[in-house]
This record gives sequence, C-alpha cells and structure tokens, in this order.
Amino acid sequence: MEKCGLIFQKNMRSPQTTRVGVKQVKQESSEEWDESMPLPGDVIEGIAKDDSEELFVPATAKSELRSQLGKIKQQGDVIWVKVRRGDRAVKLRARIVQEKFSVLHKKFTIRAAEDDRHVAVLGDLTLEQCTELQEMSRRVVNVDCWGFNKRGVKYNWKMKVGTYLPDQNASIVSSILFMPLQFEHCIEATTVRCMAWFSAAVSSGAPLVFVNIQTEQTLSSEKINSTGREISRCRQQNNTNVQRVQGIRLWFLPGVAEVSLELVPQQGEMRFGMEIKPTEEGFIYVYSVTNGLAADRAGLGHLREEAIATGYLVVISRLEGKSIMPSNACSDGLIHCCDHNEIRDTLTSAIAQMDIIQLHIMAWPHQTCPTSAAQSMAAAKLRPPKECQI
Repeated sequence: MEKCGLIFQKNMRSPQTTRVGVKQVKQESSEEWDESMPLPGDVIEGIAKDDSEELFVPATAKSELRSQLGKIKQQGDVIWVKVRRGDRAVKLRARIVQEKFSVLHKKFTIRAAEDDRHVAVLGDLTLEQCTELQEMSRRVVNVDCWGFNKRGVKYNWKMKVGTYLPDQNASIVSSILFMPLQFEHCIEATTVRCMAWFSAAVSSGAPLVFVNIQTEQTLSSEKINSTGREISRCRQQNNTNVQRVQGIRLWFLPGVAEVSLELVPQQGEMRFGMEIKPTEEGFIYVYSVTNGLAADRAGLGHLREEAIATGYLVVISRLEGKSIMPSNACSDGLIHCCDHNEIRDTLTSAIAQMDIIQLHIMAWPHQTCPTSAAQSMAAAKLRPPKECQI
C-alpha cells in the first residue's frame, strides 16, 4: 500500500455523480488505523458541532465542505462527521485542521480526534471509487463490516492441553535465533546461514521438520552478546551502545513426533548404558547403547539400530522435560547449546540415586516402536502437513 491510500489522478473523470469523500490519509502507520478514524473510501454525508441528527449539515462537494469547516473552525476545532461505509452510517469525532501549503487561501480538512498524524485528504469521488477504497480500508483495519457478528466461545484449554500434548510442560515446536555477524549488513546473508545450519542438521541425520522462518528485531551491542539473559541485563543498564538488530528465527518440529522413553535402573547397575555426543549443529544424540542395561531395556538399542539403517540419528530433544536443543547463534558465530558434559553429570547423578530418567527422542518418518518399549513410548499427537515432512 503506497502512502496508505490510493491517489486518484486529477485528470480522471467519471460520468457518475460524485460524492465528497476521503481519498487517502496521510498517516503511514496503517496498522494503527481503527474504525473511529476517517478512513479511505468514507463518504462524508454531513458535519455538525454536536452528534444530534438534526444538527448535521449535508456535504455535497469538496469545496462546499471546506467552506463549512472554515466557518466551524472559528468556534472550535472539535467536530462530528457522519460518514457512510457500505450500508452503514457511522458518526466519527474528529478535529478540523488547516491543510499544509494553503497559507494564502486557507483550506481545511479533518483528522482523527486522538491521532494528530491521521489527516484525511478529501476529494470528489464516484461511488465506484469509494467502494474500492472502502474495501482496502476494511482489509487494513481487519474489520469485516459486512460479515457476521463475532462472539466469544468457551474453550476447555486444560483438557485440550492434557489430550493433545502428552508432556504438558513443553509446546513441542522449537526455534533457534540467528543474529547477524559483524560483516553481515543485509538480512539475506543471515538467512543463508540459518538455512545452511538447518540443511546441515538434517543431512547429519537429525530428523527436523521445517515449520517457519521470520525476521526478529532484538537488542545487541559491541560488548554484549544477544542471548535473552544478556539482553535483559542490557535493558536494565540502559547501555548507550545498544543497537536494534534484525535477526532470523527458525521454527521447527523436533522430528515428526516426540517419543518419550523412561530409563529405569535396576539394583546394582552403575550406568544407564548409553553414550552421547554432540553434533556440529549443537544437538545431542545417542551413539552407543549397552545391551541389557536400562537404555537398552527402554528401547534405545532398537531405535539406534533402526536409525543407522535408515540414515538418521537418535537425537534427544528433552531430558526430564527440559529442552536440550540449541537456542541461538550469536553475532560472534558461536552456537549456544547444552553442554553434553553437564548432561552426562545429570545422568551419573541420577544412576547414583537410582532415579528414573525420562528422555524425549526425535522420531523420524516410518519409525517403528520396539515391543519391549511399547508401554513407555508416547508419541506426541502433533504432526506436520505432508508437504513439510522430510
């Protein structure tokens, strides 16, 4: 949308009868428009100092309306304007303002009562032109003036979360934020790195499913990295070196589903029986399983064999409900991810106390469930569209 409205050329003529209306507004922030403002396409039927119906003075042409506005302006600038939008008549509270560049011959128009920027540009328009502009305005303010009324409907959020998210502490969908490197001065370069990371992760065997990609504005500085905790500290200190930076956020699903496994140690066992490693992209995967121990009994051994045969990795998405996936790639090029040594320490501590450990594994397409682990595996109900599957 250019200049938040359509500008009609002066040489345009129509055999239809014209009406005085709003042909554009000068406020460029169209996301701040609302129905209480004069909008492009509004047919101005009359104006008055009060909203009483009998006090409205009809407006039949732009020149006549300007003259009436000039007279009312001498008594004050607040005014009521009756406009027609589709089949509805709407009364708007507005203010009279002098048009710019009309010093010698003063010309007046109206603006929104509560927004100095929202100034109406008046014109003599045909009904067809008004209808076209009204449709544009309706889409901008996202209000369907000719649709059905909307009403609130109760929704059982607790039941839906319990039914459709097996692990109620996780939203399943994940994301990673990529900040531009110091030499990257356009968003395309950051996007290229983002997609290279995703492609490399998938090629390595992580069964990620692409969901969405978006730009995200955040804070950064030469001295402060762009993690969430550091950004918060930066705001609190009101650092003068802080700049607004455009990053790229990639949304993805951790596999076509998440598989929940419980590793239950038996008396006398000194380890769960699995070894983990990090991938270059920051994911943690199981690279070996010891026969007969807790990890094997839970089905990890079967899953690893099947993963190797199909070209995938057994990637852990969560440990005890907490995400262990990479969260962001900062402006110095480092990927912020979980320390696999800390994860090992967590597993060692759990086996020492004979605690049960819960893992969530990223499932890949056509993965089968081992009989020995059928009762302990619960796939999340969320599935991506077919065209999004890897």
